[in-house]
Amino acid sequence: MSSNKVSPQKKRPPRKTSASSVKKAQRKKINRYIRISGRVMFILQVIISLIMIITVGRTGMLPWKYMVLIFAVLALLAAATFMLNLKRNRKVRLVGIGISTVVIIMVLVFTRYFNRTMGLISSGDKAQKTDNMVVVVRANDPAEVLKDAKDYKFAMHGSVTEGASGEMISDIESALSTKVKVESYNSDVEAARALLEGKVDAAIYNKAYTSVIAESLDDDEYEDKVRVLYQYGIQTSIVKETVNVGEPFNVLISGIDVYGDISQTSRSDVNIIVTVNPKTKKVLLTSTPRDYFVPIPEVSNGVRDKLTHAGIYGVDASMRTLEELYGIDITYFVRVNFDTLIKLVDAMDGLDVYVEYPFDCYTDEYHFDKGWHDMFGDQVLAFCRERYSFADGDNQRGRNQEQVLKALIEKLISPAILPHYADILDSLDGFFQLNIPQEKIAELVNMQLSDNASWEIMKQSAEQGESALETTYSAGSTPLYVMWPDDASVKVNKARIEMIMSEGYTTNTESTETVETAQK
Repeated sequence: MSSNKVSPQKKRPPRKTSASSVKKAQRKKINRYIRISGRVMFILQVIISLIMIITVGRTGMLPWKYMVLIFAVLALLAAATFMLNLKRNRKVRLVGIGISTVVIIMVLVFTRYFNRTMGLISSGDKAQKTDNMVVVVRANDPAEVLKDAKDYKFAMHGSVTEGASGEMISDIESALSTKVKVESYNSDVEAARALLEGKVDAAIYNKAYTSVIAESLDDDEYEDKVRVLYQYGIQTSIVKETVNVGEPFNVLISGIDVYGDISQTSRSDVNIIVTVNPKTKKVLLTSTPRDYFVPIPEVSNGVRDKLTHAGIYGVDASMRTLEELYGIDITYFVRVNFDTLIKLVDAMDGLDVYVEYPFDCYTDEYHFDKGWHDMFGDQVLAFCRERYSFADGDNQRGRNQEQVLKALIEKLISPAILPHYADILDSLDGFFQLNIPQEKIAELVNMQLSDNASWEIMKQSAEQGESALETTYSAGSTPLYVMWPDDASVKVNKARIEMIMSEGYTTNTESTETVETAQK
């Protein structure tokens, strides 16, 4: 009997993949990856470029010729990367990806700094003032918190129902849930004196008055004799104004004599009016001595006070005081303090400042010889504050401050500032205050970039009048050193301001004749 045997099927050996096939597959995979990456980078490049153009264009800061140029360059780069991505050659596509990467990085960096600049302007645009009202007790008083002073007698200036002091009383009574005993005095100085003499248990006043009180009491150790028990900040908005495009305007540079919070009210030791005529490209700096004996409109009811004390009531009070003195309109202000100057100058890698007379600083260990000096922050601050070393006192200090401001302006509008741009942004963040609208700043930048014109910067100072010891509104019955305004000097300064304002618009014959007469 025969049997049919089925022979087992032989398995075919697996095909061997050649090395060339593997490399070919890898190349296809890499080429596909490069193709997709190129398209993604191209799309990102276009989107980021459009966002930058829209962001910058909305501000109006760059002239249209620059906007068109930027758009054209970015469009050409986008077209170039698009064409390169269409090529089959891997190296060509990699070049396209490289160009997209570079463009994206450059656009992101530019956008970042542009947004930081606009953010800085917005953060500084705070048209408000802060009155830091304080409750002070004697340094050895047992009270540790406000509740410990529930049964104290408080001294204050003025009515308990008016102004910041009245608001402070309301806040204290709300915190203590009871009425407090208040004794009213004719000035904050008298209230502080009553505290030191033990007539009351606590005194209420604006912290900005501390230096005035110490000066009025002739007591350099006053701050060591008292202790702040409670503080309450009262913020008040300052009315904004603006001028038409291209019209001349005045800006007050107000430098307060403190460190820290820039919005706090304090004495204004720097009072420089910057008159700007955009049409003629002229800037006039007018410095006024801090001790000028003048009324403070809407504050002192016609009673004279030191110009520096106007800052205690806010930068708007300083503006009104100088407006009345010179018979002009001051539209904008820029407010700085000690920190601002030090940080800005250091970020700019110093300033070249001309020293008219050799001197030693009274309060700082610096000596300045006549001539040009490369100064850094602390040196510039010492240079701006010094007045005791000069026969001309505050007048020379004003001229020195104008020298520094002129040097700042010239460096800020020069190409030399570009390497320090990031440091300048960091240095100014939170250390200046202004009420110049962002649109106005954009307009000025646009104008400067459009014509790239050079500016003529001129200086003048109100001269020192007769010095005297007089009672002031802020210090009450205590006589302080003051400087009566020099009427002839004030009149000439006013006429020059009007000449700069009107030049290129109208002919102001009266102003010209006033200046010529004074010069003769």
